[in-house]
Amino acid sequence: MRRHPHRGEAGSEVTAASPSERGAEVGRRIGVGLMYGLWKPRVLGAWKVPATGPVILAVNHAHNVDGPMVMGVAPRPTHFLIKKEAFVGPLGTFLGAIGQVEVDRSTADRTAITRALSVLDEGGVLGIFPEGTRGGGDFASLRAGLAYFAVRSVAPIVPVAVLGSTRGRGRLIKALPPLRSRVDVVFGDPFPAGDGSGRRTRKALDEATVRIQERLTAHLENARRLTGH
Repeated sequence: MRRHPHRGEAGSEVTAASPSERGAEVGRRIGVGLMYGLWKPRVLGAWKVPATGPVILAVNHAHNVDGPMVMGVAPRPTHFLIKKEAFVGPLGTFLGAIGQVEVDRSTADRTAITRALSVLDEGGVLGIFPEGTRGGGDFASLRAGLAYFAVRSVAPIVPVAVLGSTRGRGRLIKALPPLRSRVDVVFGDPFPAGDGSGRRTRKALDEATVRIQERLTAHLENARRLTGH
């Protein structure tokens, strides 16, 4: 299997600088302060995230605060794939500085794919919303991107359920959950996406997507039982 080139290697496919690990750690520290300062996160199973090596966090997405919440409570700095529409003005500069990955969802964004794979190749944590966009947060419709990154990198997937972020709206800022409300973040057991054959064909990715959806859905159901959501 051909190894993905690291930054700085001759003939590398990397066309842009790899996301900053130090920046992602700064983002995690900022997230810790904000998330615990504004809400009451209850984190379950964070110890299940492998302490070292490449990992993919597959997060359900029902509210805009879900990504920052996971970034703040995860035990390791995380590089999220974030839609390019968010990379505007000062916010875009900030997201880039804290190691987040801009992605154009309307096309096969080769630069974003290369940068995301570089995170995994270098043993980092990649955060993905497998549904592709904010919705019901129930993993009902998965895009193939998660399977591609997991099979291509052989990184384990850790399912993450964020629950409670859509319960009501804040009085001061309607777009956010009520201040000091409880938000549960439940990390699941890591699992491989591939079938062990090493295949990366279209059929293999489709089969991996089905397996991933089953595992993510089961984790979400278990998380709801654990938290009472």
